[in-house]
Amino acid sequence: MSRRCRLTGREPGFGNSVSHSHRRTSRRWDPNIQVKRYRVEGRTVRLRLTADAIRTIDRIGIDAAVARIRARGGKV
Repeated sequence: MSRRCRLTGREPGFGNSVSHSHRRTSRRWDPNIQVKRYRVEGRTVRLRLTADAIRTIDRIGIDAAVARIRARGGKV
């Protein structure tokens, strides 16, 4: 299961945890991915979105968001 937002394209960031003794271990920062259902063109679609993208859809509307996803080359 991919940890990538369908609208913004945000994906995990990678880096190091640095302890008090300055030892470094690998870690990753996962985006806040949620699965949300929307009605698009008379059918229900499930989108994997970040919380930020959900707020964006609330602001611009699902039709404009679907147009952005399709412009990025995604299928909806």
